[in-house]
Amino acid sequence: MLILNNTHSQLPTFLLTGIPGLRAAQVWISIPFCLLYVIALSGNSMILLVIVREQSLHEPMYYFLSMLSITDLSLSLCTLSTTLGVLWFEAREINLNACIAQMFFLHGFTFMESGVLLAMAFDRFVAICDPLRYTTILTNARIAQIGTIVLIRNVAVMLPVVLFVKRLSFCSSLVLSHSYCYHVDVIQLSCTDNRINSVLGLFALFSTTGFDCPCILLSYVLIIRSVLSIASSDERQKAFNTCISHISAVAIFYIPLISLSLVHRYGHSAPAFVHTIMANVFLLIPPVLNPIIYSVKTKQIRKAILKVLNQKQNQL
Repeated sequence: MLILNNTHSQLPTFLLTGIPGLRAAQVWISIPFCLLYVIALSGNSMILLVIVREQSLHEPMYYFLSMLSITDLSLSLCTLSTTLGVLWFEAREINLNACIAQMFFLHGFTFMESGVLLAMAFDRFVAICDPLRYTTILTNARIAQIGTIVLIRNVAVMLPVVLFVKRLSFCSSLVLSHSYCYHVDVIQLSCTDNRINSVLGLFALFSTTGFDCPCILLSYVLIIRSVLSIASSDERQKAFNTCISHISAVAIFYIPLISLSLVHRYGHSAPAFVHTIMANVFLLIPPVLNPIIYSVKTKQIRKAILKVLNQKQNQL
């Protein structure tokens, strides 16, 4: 059996996979994927544009929303080239260094989205439970610190993960299960002991999403308790309405993530293309739906988008 050691000059080359069993239809399948990428990129770019241009949106809630849009944009760009390259041109080859780089950014931005959602939960908690101190707690400097902490945390947990992948040796069978480099997928192809890699991967998962999810749930328990103590039903409704967009963003991030994990663990009887399509859709659901949800559910964002579009129309 041929074993490729990464310490040598010749790096292993992996083969990405499109849609197993539907190779003849991949070009047609690529059309909805391409449409989803266009919606994700244009939608999040529009959210960023209106937040930057509109002075009325220069508030903590919208600063955190801009972080979410940047993360969603980056997450979409991480897989765009390899996914469409495989589906359109059968460009399946990717070398180890490029694979590690994609893995770092793909998992890093996924974990970053979890961290930003936690920061947004904290924003809603302060706005509802301690509104009088909202502007003094969430200053611009504090928001920048939160964003920096989220970024540093993700780099800190992902660097060991990808560096230990570099130490692995791989056999001649280097076919990946997805159209992008996924950590579990890559280390399973190793000929050498990958237990350290598995432990590091689990640590990265539990120290990010595994920490963030319970904290988000706790924040909403406290928010609900605070809202229910409000005497006026109109005020309660208004307080809950400010959380709907964020709750939706949390749901469309965590529900597909949990579903995908369950399918990988228990859905061995499902066809291979089901796993692949679900994995690709999972990465695109949050970037596609987040700008739509915030545009529809947040009045200020909706008005700002309509204002920008009207300005563009008048210029034409």
